Amino acid sequence: MVGKRLQLLYVSQFPPSPPSYGAQRRIQGLLTALSSRHDVTAVALISPDLDAKVAERAMRAYCKEVVLVQARPWAGTGKRLLQLRALFSGRSFEHHLFNLPALRPLLKRLLSEQAFDVINVEHPFLGHLVVSQAPQGAPHPVRVLDEHNIEFDLARQQAGNEQGWVRRIHNAANWPKIRDEEVEAFRTFDGVTFCSEADEERARVLVPKLRSAVVPNAVDVEHFRPSPALPPSDGRTVMFFGAINYFPNVDGLLYLLRDVWPLLEKSHPQARLKIVGQYPTPQILAFQGPKVEVTGKVDDLLPHLSSAAVTVVPLRVGGGTRFKILEAMSMARPVVSTSLGAEGIAAEPGKDILIADDAAAFAAAVGRVLDTPALGQKLGARGRALVETHYSWAAAGARLERFFFELLAQRPPSAPQGV
Repeated sequence: MVGKRLQLLYVSQFPPSPPSYGAQRRIQGLLTALSSRHDVTAVALISPDLDAKVAERAMRAYCKEVVLVQARPWAGTGKRLLQLRALFSGRSFEHHLFNLPALRPLLKRLLSEQAFDVINVEHPFLGHLVVSQAPQGAPHPVRVLDEHNIEFDLARQQAGNEQGWVRRIHNAANWPKIRDEEVEAFRTFDGVTFCSEADEERARVLVPKLRSAVVPNAVDVEHFRPSPALPPSDGRTVMFFGAINYFPNVDGLLYLLRDVWPLLEKSHPQARLKIVGQYPTPQILAFQGPKVEVTGKVDDLLPHLSSAAVTVVPLRVGGGTRFKILEAMSMARPVVSTSLGAEGIAAEPGKDILIADDAAAFAAAVGRVLDTPALGQKLGARGRALVETHYSWAAAGARLERFFFELLAQRPPSAPQGV
């Protein structure tokens, strides 16, 4: 079985390409690595704000077939009505959002026409739509769930940290429903992949007999690479980057701006804070000034990362592992993070990364890097070496491939035949 060219069906709630945030980068990176040895068919929902032609063209770089299904809008009146409906339902908001009438028959048709070895579902919210089915005479494919976070735990954390009472009520009512649906997926899928050992352990407490593997997030080490053609560190820029409409990032940034930055601004008046990422919220934009720059989305992240003196990851909420840390390390940039921000990454505190969990310690750690360029260079060099060794997409794809073959080897010889 090992060495066979597999037929893979990937199902996602968004197109992975072109990527603009971490979840997309994970799927694109893994599929690019897998596609060199296996055939990939992808089914993805696409929201009205995205260009289907651009997405399909980008995905064709690693997929032999791409099917895009029109999704419901991510925002607006329709979303609010679905949230209201979910409030009085036994199902989560996400279940209602992604439960599209056209999707189940499309998947059943694909599975009845082609024999797939593996169906990989991204996130648990589409799991109930993906049946185990195969053409007549073919064994059923194994079903694998890829968990970018423990979704219900992320929603639970969000419920306890939201500022607005409407969102707090919604999340408080919604996260237990996500938990029930997610745990059911853990029980019914043939295997589950996680981004970190911590997430895997959390899931195994709920489902002790879970068949799982850790497939870490990774980075394109050839793209995120230091280069003499890029601007050098300016010695004073403190940089945060990431999607700024994502709750953990918003919460972390507000903590940075309200609690950490005033201390750093006082101790290091020459320091400048640069915030890079799409969809900055009004709360974040309100902090713009002579020493705080909010760029929004940029066409090329590399010059900004290269010129930063230090990158910061002040996260207090979340799961999985942080692309922003891996990408900064790959660029040989020193990183200061909270313990939760660095969770799941095998970086040694004090040698590969600096860790600080209160505002004063965080400001002091950033100040150390600004004051000691040699420390920043040492952290950057060790971070780059760590990423090259453990966090390339080739290595992550190889681990996922092994898990697929392990599950296929465990499939009973008398697996049900297609209908």
